[in-house]
Amino acid sequence: MAGVPEQVDCPEHEEAARAKRSRFGLSILDSVRLALLLIGLLCVLTGLLPRDEAVANMRRIGPLLLFLGSVIVLAELTRQAKVFDVIAHRLAILGRGNYVALFFLCVLFASATTILLNLDTTAVLITPVMLALAVPARIPPLPLAMTTLWLANTASLLLPVSNLTNLLAANRVALTATEFAGRMWAPQLASLAATMLCLWIWYWRRGRRGSDRYVPPEPIRPHNAKERTLLYTTAGACLLFILAIPLVGDRIGIAAALAAVIAVVAFAVFDRASLRLSLIPWQLLVFVVGLFLVVPTLSRFGLSDAMHRLIGGDSGVVGAFRAAGAGAGLSNVANNLPAYTAGEAVVPEENRNQLLALLIGTNVAPIVTPWASLATLLCLEFCRTHGVRVPLPRFVLTGLGLAILATTGAVATLLITG
Repeated sequence: MAGVPEQVDCPEHEEAARAKRSRFGLSILDSVRLALLLIGLLCVLTGLLPRDEAVANMRRIGPLLLFLGSVIVLAELTRQAKVFDVIAHRLAILGRGNYVALFFLCVLFASATTILLNLDTTAVLITPVMLALAVPARIPPLPLAMTTLWLANTASLLLPVSNLTNLLAANRVALTATEFAGRMWAPQLASLAATMLCLWIWYWRRGRRGSDRYVPPEPIRPHNAKERTLLYTTAGACLLFILAIPLVGDRIGIAAALAAVIAVVAFAVFDRASLRLSLIPWQLLVFVVGLFLVVPTLSRFGLSDAMHRLIGGDSGVVGAFRAAGAGAGLSNVANNLPAYTAGEAVVPEENRNQLLALLIGTNVAPIVTPWASLATLLCLEFCRTHGVRVPLPRFVLTGLGLAILATTGAVATLLITG
């Protein structure tokens, strides 16, 4: 990864991407996801995971899968309608060549997308938009890339929709969207403050970015009535979904599905060729289903005991920091979603602060290793395909510094405000 030049060369990147796919048209990562699902199904068929427990897990994540699939379809159609491109270019124009202003605007854009539309939306859709913006505005791409990569994780604390783990936690502690936000707003602010500080010092300041000013790009405008209609309709669907978040309670999947239907109908009328089965994020859905079959099986054969030793049962300050540390460490060793699900299984139901601290550790800290979260993995993959060099030692060391600072600050704020 350290030897990739800082340039964009689409034909070569497409050829390289094709070369990495198997003869069945699957990438290595897709094959791993399917293997995980197959292993999970074998666990059920062989009785290693009791069928009743497997069914209960599937019922629990059913609404989450509806939400996840719908919001990704909504976001992808919104991207195709150039909503994100329009916003990114307008922000760069608004900054008027001033890097300090651009920094705050990019943080606002990436944070708002993560909070309101899910961290995977930031990883999958905002990262390539920001990297594409770097070329016409002559902005060094690495600061833009690290902004989306870090904030896809560290800005995912505020709402249940921000992260799949949040939906699981909100369901576990029986909090509505507004109640969840009321509990997590202070930790979210602490996490954002730490992220902004580290981004500026290590990636955005003058000595790092290498230039005093950037060139404001030309605005993106719809070329005809069809593009204008798709732009406004998909943007309106996103806005309706965002406005519905505090009102729909645990029916957030239905709200996301209805918003996605609005976008799909608009494209069916004005650009039917863009509606493809590949819009459905089957890879992500397969990964989640496989995970919720494999992790409970592992928990029955020693993982729960190991997590209990790491986390403990203390409901006070020590227990909260132990849970956050265990979640952060396991996330960077394996992945944040199995880290949360394994930790959640051993946290007593009455220990709300400990569970939310575990959530903080698994949301904020998966930025040290490239595989720590799906969002981190996706952001780095987009950096590779856009020719953006991310030096691994710098990535690991700066990520470790931010993970420690943001996790500690967010947990401390959780305990103070709770």
